[in-house]
Amino acid sequence: MSEVLKEVVETAARESVGTPAAAPEAAPAELAQETAPEAVSEEPVKEAATETAPAESAQEAAADSASEKSAPVKAEPVESMADYAKELEASYKAFDERHFEQVPEEEGPEAEKWAELRQMMEDKTVIKVKIKEAVKAGVTTYVDDIQAFIPASQISTQYVEKLEDWVGKYLEVVPITVDSEKKRLVLSGRVVQKEKEAAEKAAKLASVKAGSVLEGEVESLKDYGAFIKLDAGVTGLLHVSQISRQRIKHPGVVLKEGQRVTVKVLGVNENKISLSMRALEAEDEPREEVVFDYKESGQATTGLGALLKGIKL
Repeated sequence: MSEVLKEVVETAARESVGTPAAAPEAAPAELAQETAPEAVSEEPVKEAATETAPAESAQEAAADSASEKSAPVKAEPVESMADYAKELEASYKAFDERHFEQVPEEEGPEAEKWAELRQMMEDKTVIKVKIKEAVKAGVTTYVDDIQAFIPASQISTQYVEKLEDWVGKYLEVVPITVDSEKKRLVLSGRVVQKEKEAAEKAAKLASVKAGSVLEGEVESLKDYGAFIKLDAGVTGLLHVSQISRQRIKHPGVVLKEGQRVTVKVLGVNENKISLSMRALEAEDEPREEVVFDYKESGQATTGLGALLKGIKL
């Protein structure tokens, strides 16, 4: 009996413990069995989709690579230094055009000074300046605080041997080059002096009238005559045929350089003065033609007796 009771008690204990735990888990187990097939059925679909996608992309990549291999490859043009130079030149040209179009001319006191200098150059305005310094090939000075250069050849009408001799002296000049961009101002005193000399010569020539009897000095002798520097400040030509009524081969027979003579003005034509000594000889003097041989002796005379001495007729 005891063993039977013991077995009944153990059975009843097992049933009392196992029954409450099994009852609440029945429903979830059933639901799990019902829903599990649906969840399992969706996962293979997703896996299939992910497997087909890489396959399609691989096929497309293979097709693209095949088309790239089959298509002809175009060579890119190679730029030369000439092309680069042309491009650079075009860029500079475009920049300059924009610069000159957009940037207005510089204004201010210095710009006004350069504008005045340009106007002076056009009007040939004479400026009096003081030479500041002797430099290579010329001298420097200042015009309204702007440095100017006077080339050695433009200082005077005469040859300038020592530029240092002009430092500190005043000189009348005119602008011959005015460049505001390069800050270059070049002056000339030679132009002013030439204009003055031309004006003076014109005034002196105006004082010389045909028929006038003037004094002068033999400046030089030539085969065709002698040049006489008149006291009026101009030079005239005494032709060999106008030296004497006697026939001579060379002016040196009668004249020598530095000799004082009296001449008559035959005419003034285009700044050329024609002179004559023959026209002053007395009309009643003998006119026979005598040929004189000229020899360089360093002596000359205008006396008729001396001319006829030693000549056999």
